[in-house]
Amino acid sequence: MPKSSVYMKLNFKQLLAVCAAAALVSSCGSSGNAVAPKAPPPVPVAIFAVQKGSAVYYDQYPATVVALNEVQLRPQVTGYITGVFFKDGQHVSKGQKLYAIDQQQYEASYNQAVANLNVAKANLGKAQQDADRYAELQKNDAIARQTVEHAQADLQASKMQLEAARANVASVQTNVRYSTIFAPFEGTIGISQVKMGTAVSPGQTILNTLSSDNPIAVDVALDQKEITRFLMLQQKTGADKDSTFSLALPDQSVYPYSGQISFIDRAVDPQTGTIKTRIIFPNKEKFLKAGMSCNIRVKNNGNSQSLLIPAKAVMEQMGEYFVFVVGDSNKVAQHKIQTGQVINDKIMVKSGLEENDKIVIEGVQKLREGAVVIPKTDSAIVKKTDSSTVTPKQ
Repeated sequence: MPKSSVYMKLNFKQLLAVCAAAALVSSCGSSGNAVAPKAPPPVPVAIFAVQKGSAVYYDQYPATVVALNEVQLRPQVTGYITGVFFKDGQHVSKGQKLYAIDQQQYEASYNQAVANLNVAKANLGKAQQDADRYAELQKNDAIARQTVEHAQADLQASKMQLEAARANVASVQTNVRYSTIFAPFEGTIGISQVKMGTAVSPGQTILNTLSSDNPIAVDVALDQKEITRFLMLQQKTGADKDSTFSLALPDQSVYPYSGQISFIDRAVDPQTGTIKTRIIFPNKEKFLKAGMSCNIRVKNNGNSQSLLIPAKAVMEQMGEYFVFVVGDSNKVAQHKIQTGQVINDKIMVKSGLEENDKIVIEGVQKLREGAVVIPKTDSAIVKKTDSSTVTPKQ
């Protein structure tokens, strides 16, 4: 190939490279003069001025209603049920007759035992007379010594037979008494497990269950960390003690009567780390039934001051809680907080906020760190928290 042709090709390639470089320089220069994107406009939000206030709330603990006295009624003799003297679910008084078991065989045995007792008494009388008569004869040497000794032995035997006959009467009489079953204490009796004519046996048949119902107990298993607090509550006196413990029923209604601590168990369960505590409630209307699940409500110290903010201002991220705090130039910053008790639509703040901090309560979803905000109206700044009595959410 001629040298001139090679030279022309090289010049053409160099020209293309120069043009490409010039285009690149031109592009970079034009980009340097481009207009920067505008900052996002301020976000309209509602804000809340944090203040301390007093709020009454209740800590709640799962609990179970239990009877102070409860007993399974069982027969102590064998026989057939011949009488049922109550209605299922009836309130019965102490000593009230409940069941009767066929007494015929026990009455016959009792009559026979009484007859044997009378025979033993007669034999003792005869033996006593013989012993006394022989003793007088012995004083005059008018009877053999052996006869006197036999009479004394017969007298002792008659006395023992009399004691045995009396014991037999008492035993048979006990069976007669056990054939009628009475209420051992006042309370409510359940549904009868036997009917008329049912054969029953000691230790095998359950007739019914009787439980006391007024007053009634509520048992709660407390974490061992709560022992000190509940010991102090147990020692309270006066009107405050009467309003400390209340009860939330399964339908979320509040039981109309307050309770008092009966006892705190002697030891902590090492398996669960809890301690059993019993609280006594009046139960005149029989609203509370043994076995019912409920929640014990323990009133907090309403005199303490706490920070309360609307719950809707709080955001949760990976198990941590945050709020947006409005700072200088209406810029927001995200603050991590430690929350406490939820009280209706508010939540207690233990740390992370100070009094008079302004937090965003509406428009939180539109914000990011450093965003500029515009309060909707001056009236959106709430100057005081609600101090009314409230109940915590579940």
